[in-house]
Amino acid sequence: MLVAPSILSADFGKLNDEITAICTAGCDLVHVDVMDGHFVPNLTIGPVVVNAVAKAATKPLDIHLMVENNPFFVDLFAPLKPRYLSFHIEEEKHPHRLIQKIRDLGISPAIVLNPHTPPSLIEYLLEDLDMVLLMSVNPGFGGQKFIPSVLEKALSLKEMILKRNAETLIEVDGGVNDTNVKALADAGVDIVVAGNYVFGSDHYKNAIDSLKV
Repeated sequence: MLVAPSILSADFGKLNDEITAICTAGCDLVHVDVMDGHFVPNLTIGPVVVNAVAKAATKPLDIHLMVENNPFFVDLFAPLKPRYLSFHIEEEKHPHRLIQKIRDLGISPAIVLNPHTPPSLIEYLLEDLDMVLLMSVNPGFGGQKFIPSVLEKALSLKEMILKRNAETLIEVDGGVNDTNVKALADAGVDIVVAGNYVFGSDHYKNAIDSLKV
């Protein structure tokens, strides 16, 4: 299991130290939640702050856009060259076009599904995607409880990926901890995002290691 701590739960008063700490502790990706206050009822960070995160990080960025007007935000964050750039299918009228735009920029494209959104909605995009992010909480805020139905959803998605001979990874974000990560792994999940579980712990390395099942 790859682990991507979400900096939404970090101490922004010492953000540089927090990024250094999770990278030293063995994280695989640094997850960055970008919220515009419209698609979700929260407002987070822009490219100036994320650029500082990129400079501090020794691991690749995994940028999750929770925004309206996805193409605008893709252009805004693409110069930071994240490993993954993900957008919500619920907000995008032309997903295939945006996937190709992201790939043409040298970035791995990913699509996000909210808890209520069925995987069947993106079945015919799977071959073009490097990752699908399943939300296991309603997007917008950290510290929410894990929604168990994401396990069934991950299994369905994994079946679709195998059926289509795609190499798409599955990531899960929301309420992940050491009590549910094994079930996620068994459901075919490749990457977990963990915010409060890592940054709220006394020992980042122990928290990250406990998720590497």
